[in-house]
Amino acid sequence: MDDNSNNRESPQSTEEPIASLGKAGGGGSLESAASGGTSHSEEKKALPPLKPASTWTSLSLKELKAKMRQEKDSVVNVYRGDIMTVHVPTDPEAKRVCWEFATDGYDIGFGVYFDWSPVTSRAITVHISESSDDEDEDDELGEGPVVPGDVEKGSKAVADSNLGEILPVYRQDSHLAVQGGSHEFPGDGTYLLKFDNSYSLWRNKTLYYRVYYSA
Repeated sequence: MDDNSNNRESPQSTEEPIASLGKAGGGGSLESAASGGTSHSEEKKALPPLKPASTWTSLSLKELKAKMRQEKDSVVNVYRGDIMTVHVPTDPEAKRVCWEFATDGYDIGFGVYFDWSPVTSRAITVHISESSDDEDEDDELGEGPVVPGDVEKGSKAVADSNLGEILPVYRQDSHLAVQGGSHEFPGDGTYLLKFDNSYSLWRNKTLYYRVYYSA
């Protein structure tokens, strides 16, 4: 049931982020303006396209964990049933956001989204939410239709009209290898990095992570 290693891996890339440390977050919601004379059911304006993220893995688990233990707030517990979202706004002095993370003993779900709403703060913020899904996960992953909110199959419903999906939430083998990646800023907005433990009924996850900017 919980914490099996039948994870689907994100497409891998040899591109590694260039370290240029800096933390930043925040972002509000933007009401979509209805054009005059249109019906309430008219489709909302399409969001700009988002480039795919560059992702990679590394076996340097011990090195990353040792380094993260020396940094404040870089080691956290994501409790069973919870989703931790790191809000990272774009920075005018950088061109991309980068991330690295690992866990102890068990996997964790991870996905990246982009909020096009105007940035109101340049501080990185962390939000914890409980899963609203009360569904049991099966050990065997079938090839059936994707169910919204199913971390096993990489699906995540995006209800906010200002959110664009960069990486759907998949369970990652972060207990076996460091999971890293980067994404070039598509414009002004806020990245949402989701660490999803909502599928876990019993286990809390110890997460080692860092987020930084690159020129």
